[in-house]
Amino acid sequence: MQPFTICQMKKIFVLISATVLISLATNAQTRHLIRFKDKQGSVYSLAAPSAYLSEKSISRRARQNIPIDSTDLPVNPGYLNGISGIPGATILSVSKWLNQVLVETSDAGALNKIMALPFVIGPDIRPIATRANGAANPDKKFDEPQDNLQPRSTPNKPPSKTRASGTADDAAYYGASYDQIHIHEGEYLHNLGFRGEGISIAIIDAGFSGYLTNPAFEKTRAQNRIKGEYDFVNNEYSVNEDHSHGLHCFSTIAADLPGVMVGSAPQASFYLYRTEDVTSESIAEEQLWASAAEKADSVGADMISSSLGYISFDDPSLNHSYAQRNGNTALITNAADLAAKKGMIVMAACGNSGTSLTENKYVMCPADGDSVITVGAVDAMGQIAGFSSWGPNGAGLLKPNIVSVGKAASYITVNGTPGSGNGTSIATPNIAGLIACLWQAFREFSNMDIKEAVEKSASKYNNPDERYGYGIPNFRAAYALLQQKREAKTQGILKDSWIKAFPLPVKTGFTLLLKAPSSGNANIQIVDLSGRIWQNLKIQTLENNYYYIPMTIPVMSSGMYYLRYNDGKNKATLELPKF
Repeated sequence: MQPFTICQMKKIFVLISATVLISLATNAQTRHLIRFKDKQGSVYSLAAPSAYLSEKSISRRARQNIPIDSTDLPVNPGYLNGISGIPGATILSVSKWLNQVLVETSDAGALNKIMALPFVIGPDIRPIATRANGAANPDKKFDEPQDNLQPRSTPNKPPSKTRASGTADDAAYYGASYDQIHIHEGEYLHNLGFRGEGISIAIIDAGFSGYLTNPAFEKTRAQNRIKGEYDFVNNEYSVNEDHSHGLHCFSTIAADLPGVMVGSAPQASFYLYRTEDVTSESIAEEQLWASAAEKADSVGADMISSSLGYISFDDPSLNHSYAQRNGNTALITNAADLAAKKGMIVMAACGNSGTSLTENKYVMCPADGDSVITVGAVDAMGQIAGFSSWGPNGAGLLKPNIVSVGKAASYITVNGTPGSGNGTSIATPNIAGLIACLWQAFREFSNMDIKEAVEKSASKYNNPDERYGYGIPNFRAAYALLQQKREAKTQGILKDSWIKAFPLPVKTGFTLLLKAPSSGNANIQIVDLSGRIWQNLKIQTLENNYYYIPMTIPVMSSGMYYLRYNDGKNKATLELPKF
């Protein structure tokens, strides 16, 4: 069986010398990257970020002490209007982080007019793609034809109804996904109640064919946990009718069919973005990926999971060399690292070219990014998959960072039944979901804190190599590492109490700090003076473990509110003055 998924794509981000003019007479390209000189004269400002960033996005930055900077500012609308006003030129995509646009034109005169605009960086206009014609084989980037998927066997024993308390038979509960969860002790987090709730993941892929009716996502749909979708290829608000690659990746995280298949973060929320056009291969797709990452940031997503990668293009002159896969050259890699700079955890598949006899065997882009968590593939026994691409990156940085099950891995097919296949595409969302569960448990820590804990928990942390990276993460160990850090930070705060809320008085949100007095199920409520319940939260606790619990008081009048804690053995009431 050939390696399945990871779009086998390629690229190189070439900066054209300012002394070389690009003309349509010598380039058959019709799509061009246009860079702007600045963001001067914009109607947007750093002092008013709510005009272009959601409350969740601003909160993510604040929680991790990340300043809002000029890259956050939208592209100057006047610049966009200037290009749109030129007959024969169409703006296809905008990137505020890179301050550039993707323009389509077959008119040399229109291109010359664009180059003459005072806010455009002179002749630094890069022809990167021909107009898509849809003539290519739509499965050309996928190693295994979609009609050759093998059904995945599942246990005959029905799942226990007491799963939430951690007493069920794990193998029976997870069904086809048990091996790929268990290799990381991911069930440990799930049994503690951490299943991704409150964490939002943007999946950037080639399409999510039939997800609106697939039974694997019935609970996700019913609970309104698909927060948004967008097709950046066709500029439309639907990804349901496109390729199935993203559906498989999505199911690895979100499937919730006990006894058949349960994903690695079945209670997470999702944004579904399409940026990959399977009928062609060009840097235009990297620009679309950057736009999607910016969208994920602005709506407040916590994570990006992407099983797309680029090395070679339809125009071989734009191909990535290994040296250029150095974490600082590719458009998509720069965008991925910027996404991490904004406080998101960015996951990328390393690629499926490990058996190549050329330099293509090394990690693709954006997997070469220094702030990206790059994922390789192993089988359920922990043995490296031969197809999994090698590290290090072109600058000698350790890659992949970690590995997960991507050989004979499980996912849900377009028919709603389990399938099995190979690819770092499946390994990446599998481990991304478990990382989401870990971050749910430790929301006070930054994206880089979580990354470090996952790497330190892995099987080869003390002797990493170019195939496994740091190895197979263990989430029981990662949980313990972060608990130790949490205890070191908070034991002084709780030296005279086991429960506190801060900061007080409350404006909109606060953090509940708890050292659990007993193990079990705890109920936390926010009530007003009349006894009306404004928020009700249930958590599972382990005695003497520390918990940081972000809370938000809904829009209410100022006054006194109360937090009530009850785990059946211990009770507490805290005053929450609100202004």
